[in-house]
Amino acid sequence: MDHDLNALTTFLLVAEERSFRAAADRLGVTRSAVSQAIRRLENRVGLALVLRTTRSVGLTEAGAQLYADIAPPLADIRAAMEATHHLGAEPRGRLRLVVSSIAEGFLSGRLLTEYAEACPGVQLDVLVSDEEIDIVAHGFDAGVRLGEVVEQDMIALPVSGDQRQIAVCSPAYLALRDPPEHPRQLSAYRCIGWRSAPQAAPFRWEFTEAGRDFVVDVEPDVTTNDMALMIRMALSGAGITFGMEESFRPHLQRGELVPLLEDFCPPFPGFFLYYPSRRNIAPKLRCLIDLVRRSRSVEVAPDRPGGRA
Repeated sequence: MDHDLNALTTFLLVAEERSFRAAADRLGVTRSAVSQAIRRLENRVGLALVLRTTRSVGLTEAGAQLYADIAPPLADIRAAMEATHHLGAEPRGRLRLVVSSIAEGFLSGRLLTEYAEACPGVQLDVLVSDEEIDIVAHGFDAGVRLGEVVEQDMIALPVSGDQRQIAVCSPAYLALRDPPEHPRQLSAYRCIGWRSAPQAAPFRWEFTEAGRDFVVDVEPDVTTNDMALMIRMALSGAGITFGMEESFRPHLQRGELVPLLEDFCPPFPGFFLYYPSRRNIAPKLRCLIDLVRRSRSVEVAPDRPGGRA
């Protein structure tokens, strides 16, 4: 049997109001439309549900039973629809983000603090991960990654300027040896590398020469999945490490680390906030998008293939 939810809703209002006129007013329809809906419902169940006289409206035994059965679930549906409407009116709910651990600028806290202040009705849930996570399949609202690894079917909005990866070490490490002149010489130096997981191969160090990219398969003497440990090891003179310049910048500015092989480390498009659709964006995500746009409005946004917000 087909179930007419509109007719059930009409019946519920008639039962609550004990009046066809009042039910029609609440629905914004004519009394004739209410009568037709009740008649259609009674024909489908094969029983009379409403008793109507010139003076009053009541329920039959079958009508009273139907009302008792459908009132709670329809009330839940109404509440759910109201809650959904409120979600569309202002930023509410939980905003789930997955962010690359090397997105230092985004993770600095400034933008996220601004967001928390602008959207007090939103719970901010940030997973910091370097795994390739399908944000749609895993229920995330958006992610932040390097533009070159953002899927082409995503809408992408820059959250940083151009980035670059560089090799660094401490002045103490170079005190007893000359710096390498070419990346392929790195095999003769102690290196501190990164790997995403115990089973994964160490991250390959990528360089560019004469406009052509090439990879150096460094065999690190120290390997970890923690950038903070890599930096501490380099600061203590353990060897050369490689990563995002942004991660090393405070130590470079203080002279605690020195850059190496800079001629082989050109910039590339930086980090992007990405999400799956332009249509019907929830206010909680729209608020973050607007904040990112405002924070980047004075900077020139780098181009990248794929969708743009």
